[in-house]
Amino acid sequence: MKLPAVPARRSIRDHVAHALRAALVAGELRPGQVYSAPQLAAQFGVSATPVREAMLDLTREGMVEPVPNKGFRVTELTQRDLAEYVAVRELIEVPTVGVVARTGDPERLEELRPVAHEIVDAARAGDLVAFLEADRRFHLALLELAGNRRLVEVVGALRGHSRLYGLAALAEAGRLMESAEEHEILLDLVIARDAPAAESRMSTHLRRLDAQAKDPAP
Repeated sequence: MKLPAVPARRSIRDHVAHALRAALVAGELRPGQVYSAPQLAAQFGVSATPVREAMLDLTREGMVEPVPNKGFRVTELTQRDLAEYVAVRELIEVPTVGVVARTGDPERLEELRPVAHEIVDAARAGDLVAFLEADRRFHLALLELAGNRRLVEVVGALRGHSRLYGLAALAEAGRLMESAEEHEILLDLVIARDAPAAESRMSTHLRRLDAQAKDPAP
């Protein structure tokens, strides 16, 4: 696994939790496998305490479960579970992007441009954790412009329950860039106030998640 070092200006616990969520979604932390806080802390280059705290946060979110005296086990999800999470996200995010396209402040939307670039840079480097961390920030910030905080919370939780096991295969095949570059295309459509095209692009983007959720392992 590639787990990033903790930046000095960010809460260690928050950074670890975000990175672990991304690693879970990317499938770098595997279902059924037990991970100890000291093991993960060594990869982050931090003490075990913030890692344990972050893993307890993920336990409350249902992403992992504690294993006494050993660590935490990644919870397993069926393909049906994953497909249902994607379907619910599509029901929420597609019309919400339409709302943002019709009412969003262009200056605030343009502030998302650097994050879209981060997503592309991470895809180019094949860094799945950085890719998903930037992807999460982009999508939630975009939805936040619709003005519904509860909606953003729900989508954030749904994203946490996703598992995109196929991302590694896409990165190895050099096809992760296609998904990465869609973010800037989507942003351009929203800024242009082309709500129908933005909704269509978001729908296409989310439907890719069904394929990306498939585990390529036999």
